[in-house]
Amino acid sequence: MGLKSEIDDALTEVVGHTWKQRDGRTVPGTKDIVLRDGAVNLEAVYLYSDMRDSTRLARKFHPTVAAKVVRAFLNCAVRVIRKHDGHIRSFDGDRVMAIYIGERARTRAAISALKIKWAVDNCARPVLAKRFPQLAENDFVLSHGTGIASGKAFLARAGVRDSNDLISIGRAPNVAAKLSDIKRPPYRTYVTEDVYKKMADDGKTSSDGKNMWTEEIREVGGEQIKVYRSSWGWVIS
Repeated sequence: MGLKSEIDDALTEVVGHTWKQRDGRTVPGTKDIVLRDGAVNLEAVYLYSDMRDSTRLARKFHPTVAAKVVRAFLNCAVRVIRKHDGHIRSFDGDRVMAIYIGERARTRAAISALKIKWAVDNCARPVLAKRFPQLAENDFVLSHGTGIASGKAFLARAGVRDSNDLISIGRAPNVAAKLSDIKRPPYRTYVTEDVYKKMADDGKTSSDGKNMWTEEIREVGGEQIKVYRSSWGWVIS
């Protein structure tokens, strides 16, 4: 069979089947969803955290240095996310995606984002500066952006046997990813209005009672929406 015939036959199967959907009560892993026609409907909070200037990092520095910078960022993000019961479901180069469900999901995601900011600034940056002085010499400072949105998502598997992964379809993952791309220093964390309004007070205000978030109207995916932004970091002990 030629490649075109193989693709045509596969497409007939991929687009012609009926989804076998179920409502999710836990965050599924890849093996929890059948590749052919399995799908899970999930009410969840999505967090995307994306490292800044990775293109310039790759162009200006040796790959062994660039790789360690990316690893330093992802190490901070992953450890914080896991500490707050976030479920990591995707890596895309220098970006990580996590899903939060259950009690205080929005608050846990927001606190995760603020702790990632603090860890990047106060843990990763000093270590990288000491080990790789060429970063500062070439005006590279590790930074990132984090976006959070909540809502319904449709999870399925995409790809072929032995080469597939979960995909999340819905407004929440799409908006969260776009919010993580916003580059407007000093703000590094953006959440949707729904996330902010349903967040517990400890995710909104600092220990001295100050609001850590400010309101803003932004265009996201061609739509004007209200978001909340923060330049705060949450100290990790």
